Amino acid sequence: MKEFLLVALGALVFVVIFQIAKASEYVSVLKGEEKTRRQNNKINAFLLLGMLIFGLIGAWYCNELYYGKTLFPQGSSSEEGKNIDLMFMITTGVTGLVFVLTQVALFWFCFKYQEKDNTKAYYFAHSTRLELIWTTIPAITLCVLVAFGLKFWFKITGDAPKDAIVVEVTGHQFGWEFRYPGADKVLGKKDFKLTKGSNSLGVDFNDEASHDDIHVSQTMHIPVGVPVKLVINAQDVIHDVGLPHFRLKMDAVPGIPTTEWFTPLYTTAQMKEKTHNPDFTYEISCDQMCGKGHFSMRGIIIVETMAEYQAWLAQQKPEMWTVRPETAPKVETKAAADTVAKPATPTAAAPVATPPVAAVMAGKK
Repeated sequence: MKEFLLVALGALVFVVIFQIAKASEYVSVLKGEEKTRRQNNKINAFLLLGMLIFGLIGAWYCNELYYGKTLFPQGSSSEEGKNIDLMFMITTGVTGLVFVLTQVALFWFCFKYQEKDNTKAYYFAHSTRLELIWTTIPAITLCVLVAFGLKFWFKITGDAPKDAIVVEVTGHQFGWEFRYPGADKVLGKKDFKLTKGSNSLGVDFNDEASHDDIHVSQTMHIPVGVPVKLVINAQDVIHDVGLPHFRLKMDAVPGIPTTEWFTPLYTTAQMKEKTHNPDFTYEISCDQMCGKGHFSMRGIIIVETMAEYQAWLAQQKPEMWTVRPETAPKVETKAAADTVAKPATPTAAAPVATPPVAAVMAGKK
């Protein structure tokens, strides 16, 4: 109710100001102040020309000031992202050129064709040729841009290469969970009814494919130079997997898995050198407003060499061992293993006395 009243009050203020302005204009005409009106019109024409000049200068200055603080100077960190950057630059170039030309024409015409004595505006109601020009050219241009966009979109959302590493990404308020297939290269089934306790992803451990699956939180490890396929899910509301450095994003929708794939070009260590930032990290962000904790929904992506990735993967334990501890292999301690492997033998610290030595010791007593 409060918001509605504020909107209504704003609309009322606008109407009042508009009516006052119109009334003032009518009063000036009735008083014979036509000369004053024409002078104001001339001033407005010069102000519009000034807005054009200073507006274009301001746009150029902002670009010079802030472009270096964006991710574009770093370039895309994925092979597929290069095409996205190219498409973005082409789109920006085309639309930017159109914007500059139309704004220059708009403000220049406002100045050039301002009201003047003994000048009558030329009016025409229809021009088929002009309508064809301003309809056909933009339509063809936009169709070409859309075609390029669809081509790149179908590529990253289509079938990933056969050697791609699969990582399941699950979003929830307000964090990310990652699951890797084990040696069988197959992710086990999930059932939302099983989501409880330590089984936060609802993995069905009756499925043998899930027995070697690995589950980690907030930090994703992937190798450089190898295609990575993301299988994306959400547990509560709609989230969005945002990978700004790789120029990718994909919605995470409850009950509807989505996929995308990309090929990392640089390790995290290489990007630290490239950006001269020792604290550089790849991140996975939520690009869809998902609640009051949306701002904190951030994960880390570590891109490393294949050897480093395999070493990290070898250190991980299957999730089933955590959810069902009884399935974890029982490892004997080293001391116990040594005892079983070797029979007890006399040690140097406690030598066995020979009979003669024992007799001597008895005599001394």
